[in-house]
Amino acid sequence: MSGSDDSGDGLYAIVLAAGASTRFGSAKQLVRVAGRPLLHTTVSRAVEVAGSAVFVILGARAAELAPLLKHSPASVIINREWTEGIASSIRAGVARLPAACSGVMLVLADQAAVTAEDLKRLLGAWRRQPDYVAAALYAGGMGVPAIFPRSRFTDLTELRGDVGARALLRRNPDRVVRVPMESAALDIDTPEDLLALDPPSQ
Repeated sequence: MSGSDDSGDGLYAIVLAAGASTRFGSAKQLVRVAGRPLLHTTVSRAVEVAGSAVFVILGARAAELAPLLKHSPASVIINREWTEGIASSIRAGVARLPAACSGVMLVLADQAAVTAEDLKRLLGAWRRQPDYVAAALYAGGMGVPAIFPRSRFTDLTELRGDVGARALLRRNPDRVVRVPMESAALDIDTPEDLLALDPPSQ
């Protein structure tokens, strides 16, 4: 069951998956975790929380990756400026958000240990204080997954280069609800990182 009606609270999710995986050596989005490609798993978790209100941003190897989502309710957006860095993918997603969208959840495709339950806890925190940003707290700092209210969308569109949402979280720390999420500390950047991943429970 979806944790959020598509129109219920106006939440959309953007899964950032446009990178070239240079340190990994191959398309890490295709790496199988618990028998499924990582990209498929991450998008499925976002769909569990946001229903069909999910955008997946692809860039490098888009033609190879898009077929993985053929049967997903998520929509694929191709970011042709992906070489600029993660900011271009955030802008590409935010530009497509409809007027009815009241908040956007940013999710990284390579945070393999983050579960749908983690994302639901984040959503619960944001619903309680919808004028604030709700962000994951891990490794002593704040980062994504994070939900930004509409009032912060302009800030997201002004990001440039390989600078993600973390820069915005640092800028107004008193307007952020922190949600402890140690699972978000694991990024699959190298093949060795896979060894740190326990088989996900879902």
